[in-house]
Amino acid sequence: MDNLDLLWGGLQTAVTPEHLLYAAIGVLLGTFVGVLPGIGPAMAVALLIPVTFTLDPTSAFIMFAGIYYGGMYGGSTTSILLNTPGESASVMTAIEGNKMARKGRAAQALATAAIGSFVAGTVGTLLVAFFAPALADVAVEIGAPSYFAIMVLALVMTTTVLGSSPLRGYVGLFLGLSVGLVGLDLNTGQQRLTMGVPQLIDRIDIVVVAVGIFALGEALWVAAHLRRSPMRVTPVGRPWMGRDDWRRSWKPWLRGTAFGFPFGAIPAGGAEIPTFLSYATERRLSRNSDEFGHGAIEGVAGPEAANNASAAGMFVPMLALGLPVTATASVMLAALQGYGIQPGPQLMSDQSDLVWTLLASLLIGNAMLLVLNLPLAPLWARLLRIPRPQLYAGILFFACLGAYATNLDPFDVGLLVVFGLIGLMMRRFGIPVLPFILGVILGPLMESKLREALAISGGDFSVLLDEPLAIATYALIAVLVVARPVFAVINRKEHDETDRSHDEELVER
Repeated sequence: MDNLDLLWGGLQTAVTPEHLLYAAIGVLLGTFVGVLPGIGPAMAVALLIPVTFTLDPTSAFIMFAGIYYGGMYGGSTTSILLNTPGESASVMTAIEGNKMARKGRAAQALATAAIGSFVAGTVGTLLVAFFAPALADVAVEIGAPSYFAIMVLALVMTTTVLGSSPLRGYVGLFLGLSVGLVGLDLNTGQQRLTMGVPQLIDRIDIVVVAVGIFALGEALWVAAHLRRSPMRVTPVGRPWMGRDDWRRSWKPWLRGTAFGFPFGAIPAGGAEIPTFLSYATERRLSRNSDEFGHGAIEGVAGPEAANNASAAGMFVPMLALGLPVTATASVMLAALQGYGIQPGPQLMSDQSDLVWTLLASLLIGNAMLLVLNLPLAPLWARLLRIPRPQLYAGILFFACLGAYATNLDPFDVGLLVVFGLIGLMMRRFGIPVLPFILGVILGPLMESKLREALAISGGDFSVLLDEPLAIATYALIAVLVVARPVFAVINRKEHDETDRSHDEELVER
C-alpha cells in the first residue's frame, strides 16, 4: 500500500502543466527519431543532455523517459510501412508488419502496435513501481550459464523449429554469427575478420546490418523485378481494427508483456530476445499459423508488446542497481550521475520524489503515445500510396542517412551497400533473413556470456549446467530438436493415409 501511495504522489507531481509539457516534448521527439533508421532514442537522449542541464532533474528525466518510449514505438512505424527497422528491437515487427502493409492492412498493423505498446508499457511500469526491489534481487541471481542457454534456445528455435528449411536456416545463422565475430577480441586483443580495415575493429553496428538487409535489400529486390511486375499502388484498406483483429491481438499483447518485462529487468538483457521469443510463441500457438510470413497480426502484436515491456523493465536494474541494460539506459545513467545522483539500492529512498514522479510520468507518456499515434495510423498508412520508385528512393535516402548518423563515418554507408547486396542474394537463393539477423545480434552476447561462465569455473564446461534454469532450457531445446522430425513423420503418415483412403473412395465409385 505504501508503493501505491508513493505512485499516487508521483502522479500528482507529474500532471502539473510544466511536467506534462516536457512529457509531450519527449514523446514527440522520441517518435520522430524512432522513425528515422539508425537515429534511435539513445542518440536523441545523448544529444539533449547538454540542453537539459538547465532543467531540474525531475523535468529532464520525464523528457528522457518520453523520448525512450516514443523511440521504441517510432521504430515500429518504419518497420511496418517501409520494412526498415529503426533499431534492432524493431526487427521482428518488420517481418509480419510489412507483409500486412503490402496487403492493405498497414493501419491495422500500426494500431495493434500502438495499443500493444500502451498495454505492455503500462503493465510494465506498474510492475516496476510495485516490485522493483524484489525483481532486482531475482534478476541478479540469473547467471551467465542460464543466459547463454536462453540464447542457444533462441537460435535453435530460429533454425530448427520455425524455418521451413533447417539447412537454409543454418546457412543464414552461420553468416550472421560470422558477421557478429567481426571486430576486436576483447580478451586477447586480436582482430577478427577485419581484413585490415580499422573501421571494423569496433564491430559492425547492428543498425547498419538490419537497415542494409531489410531496407536496401528489399529496394534492390523490387528494382530487380520492377520491369517484370506491373506498377501498382499499395491499397490503404480500412482505417480501424475489426473484431477479428482485436480477438487475435489481445492474448499476444499479454504474452508479449510477460516475455518482455523479465528480460528488461535482467542486467545485460535487452529487447531483442523477448521480441523473438514472443514471435516464435505466437507462431506456435496461433490458429492462423499459415499466415505467418504473409502478414499475421499476432506477429506484430506480440513482439511490439514485448519490446515496450522490456523498455519498462530496464528501469529495474538502472534505478535499483545502477546497472544499464540498454544503450539508452547507459546514457540516462550518465545523465543521472551528471546531476550528482548515484543510482543504486539507496536511490528509491534518497531520491524518492524523483523516482516516483519518473515512474508516474511513464504512465502518462504511454497514454500520450496512444492518443498521438492511434488516430495517425491511417495517415501513416497513406505513405504507401506513393509510387514505388519515389517511395524506395526515399527509403534509400533515409537508410543512408541513418547509416551515416550511426558513427558519422562514410564507411558505414559503404557497409550498408554491402549488406544490401547480401540481402538481395539471400532473397534470390531463399536464405531466411531472421537467423542471419539473430546471429549478428546474439553472437557477441553469447560469446561474452560463455567466456564469463568459463572464467568463473576455470575453463570447466560443466558450469553451463550448474543452474536449474540452464538445465531446464537445455531440456526444452532437446525436446524441440527431437519433436520436429517426429511430427514430420506423423504428418507424413497421416497425409499418406488420407491419400490412400481418397484413392480407395475413387476406386469404389
